[in-house]
Amino acid sequence: MANRGPSYGLSREVQQKIDRQYDPELEQVLVRWILAQCGGDGAVAQPAPGRDGFQQWLKDGTVLCRLINSLHPRGQAPVAKIQASAMAFKQMEQISQFLQAAERYGIAATDIFQTVDLWEGKNMACVQRTLMNLGSLAVAKGDGLFVGDPNWFPKKSQENRRVFSEDKLKEGQNVIGLQMGTNRGASQAGMTGYGMPRQIL
Repeated sequence: MANRGPSYGLSREVQQKIDRQYDPELEQVLVRWILAQCGGDGAVAQPAPGRDGFQQWLKDGTVLCRLINSLHPRGQAPVAKIQASAMAFKQMEQISQFLQAAERYGIAATDIFQTVDLWEGKNMACVQRTLMNLGSLAVAKGDGLFVGDPNWFPKKSQENRRVFSEDKLKEGQNVIGLQMGTNRGASQAGMTGYGMPRQIL
């Protein structure tokens, strides 16, 4: 990756606006969840507090891959090989594997961050949103693989299908909905023809 220097002008303002979206409280919730989900046996170390510490913790992709694997039954882990590496392309490859597995898990493609958002630390707020959506989806699935407090994440909406009988559907065809409006009480009294001047008395 190219070594980028400091940004100036509009680029700097845009980056500062993105950085302000980062939520330190959400970071604490996500760290607690990831540590609980990946096993409290020390398999995953505690990160340094703050945005930079959070980014360095997730940057090599190993923590993310362990997280997505823990949300699948044993033997069905989507990421087969997880290994720590100092090489940039290996780290980005593991992040990419996590993102592909998260999309297959059910996260919408529009809710998933780009690899460079995390690896270069350009948009950590987007990384937080992806992990929050992953947690919400894991709670909503209710398959017993989620570890932690379900109240950490907002609840996903559930389908509430309604089935009406044929009689009820036919009955609804005879009702004029209020959106269609009504002409009851309408008349043309007092209206003048088009093009005629208004009569002022």
